[in-house]
Amino acid sequence: MMRRIIKFLILLIISALIGNMAYGIYQEMQISDRPNNSSNNVDNVNEESQNYGKDERERNIDSAKQKGKKLEEVIVSEYKGYDVSSKLIIPKINLETYVFQEYDEDAMWICPTQYYGANPNEVGNYVIAAHNYDKQNMFNHIIELEEGDKIYLQDNKNGQLEYEVYDIYKSKPEDTSSLSQQTNGNIELTLITCSDYSSTRIIVKARTMGKKHSFEILNK
Repeated sequence: MMRRIIKFLILLIISALIGNMAYGIYQEMQISDRPNNSSNNVDNVNEESQNYGKDERERNIDSAKQKGKKLEEVIVSEYKGYDVSSKLIIPKINLETYVFQEYDEDAMWICPTQYYGANPNEVGNYVIAAHNYDKQNMFNHIIELEEGDKIYLQDNKNGQLEYEVYDIYKSKPEDTSSLSQQTNGNIELTLITCSDYSSTRIIVKARTMGKKHSFEILNK
């Protein structure tokens, strides 16, 4: 009897693992292998994150008060020895994370990093790369994003802007078109992560809708 119970539990665990893998494969299959040209494509918080650098954030807020800056514009300038470029917030997939300024393999184990392009929230294409590991502040869930979903990017110079996803697709590693800075004067954001055992890349493209939002409002 005990052996039957053990066999049943083993089969149940195996079935759950297979089901989870199948769901992930299904989600990736929904993503096309090329950009969506019909979308005016130009040039073809989790708890851990909320506590990032809490003491340093408080120091920055005190400094900001003295300089008359708005509190929603204040993020930490450094985290775990790396300079912070911006803060990325994607409500749909419950992602809230710092983005490091310099692309570095060691840094990418901690947070997403700026991979290429313009400064955050400025004209051009701000490109962020991250691993797709099952970690709260990585990009393992960006495959769930769809056109029209909202992304928020915060930095200490320009405040916080709202972006809207306008395309999501797969590409080969040698395809660098997603890095293009030809945005026709738009402020754009690109998210990149690996897929299919690093043989392809998942690309999420978004552009700002020109709306500033308070950081405090987002976390109510």
